[in-house]
Amino acid sequence: MENLLHHATELLLLLFLVITFLQSGIDKLLDWNGNLTWLTSHFAATPLKQVVPFLLAAIMVVELCTAILCFLGLFQLLITGEGTLARYGAILSCIALLMLLSGQRVARDYEGAKTIAVYFIPAIFLVYVLSL
Repeated sequence: MENLLHHATELLLLLFLVITFLQSGIDKLLDWNGNLTWLTSHFAATPLKQVVPFLLAAIMVVELCTAILCFLGLFQLLITGEGTLARYGAILSCIALLMLLSGQRVARDYEGAKTIAVYFIPAIFLVYVLSL
């Protein structure tokens, strides 16, 4: 119970990232064709148009790995008070969000890019808190 209260901020942010990236990764896995169709049209006028399937697979793997690391980090922090896995998960979440942001910028979807920034704020804050 002591770790729950002492690390409440970190645990809540980790849970936020688990929900965010697990849902996103599973959605890409379960609706591969729908996501691929949408992304192919989204990047049709960009230099990325030929590599959309590879990029979709890469971001899906990164998102699922992020969710797993954050989930394991949540339990490690809760049980032992150690934040190594949580820190790795938080850093990987920032990398995943930067990948998504890059894609939105290349596609000139500036509204979509703004949305990514909203997720980046708590993710980078978690990296900061776990680094103290």
